[in-house]
Amino acid sequence: MIPLRDDIPTERLPVVTIGLIILNTAVFLYQLSLGPQAEAFIFNYGAIPYQIVFGGESPAGVNFPSKLTLLTSMFLHGGWMHLIGNMLYLWIFGNNIEDQLGHFVYLIFYVACGLLAGLAHILSDPSSQVPSVGASGAIAGVLGAYLIKFPKARILTLIWLGFFVRLVYIPAIFVLGFWFVLQIIAGLPTVGAGQTGGIAYFAHIGGFVAGIILFFVLSRLLGRR
Repeated sequence: MIPLRDDIPTERLPVVTIGLIILNTAVFLYQLSLGPQAEAFIFNYGAIPYQIVFGGESPAGVNFPSKLTLLTSMFLHGGWMHLIGNMLYLWIFGNNIEDQLGHFVYLIFYVACGLLAGLAHILSDPSSQVPSVGASGAIAGVLGAYLIKFPKARILTLIWLGFFVRLVYIPAIFVLGFWFVLQIIAGLPTVGAGQTGGIAYFAHIGGFVAGIILFFVLSRLLGRR
């Protein structure tokens, strides 16, 4: 299932969401411009669990504080599909959460979800020396917030099963609930499997749960139901 848009209008221009999309895209284009050095760039600024937990220098030899990579890794991506998929989800669901929280609080919320998602990934395999990159942990937090705020929102979704292609409106609770269950199903077999590349499922799970909790707390602090 690929979500394309929702039916919840916004009252304010989502300047932070737009800014995040521009920033992520700009960083990715810079990565591409590095050519053969792009891999070293990812090792320098991606979040490597082992370095964050136990310390040590970057494999690429750059003296950059390892704990700060929890932040920098949120703006790196492993390829065009990784970037486009993340930015699509951010645009569809982020603008409504920004509308609810306000620009500044939404930015804090987004970054906090990304950091907590990174910590969840580290806890799942602290010995991994594979760099984790991508905005998906922070965006998972946005999805969690959207689920509890707009569970009945209708999401125009592309369903693609071989030769069967159809556009249908599906309630957000099913689209996002299905997405979250998939993360759990895919993530559980990786527990104790040692360092692997690919998708950081526990970053998604951690970000999603963090988004639900943080949005609930922030909504109460802002005096909104």
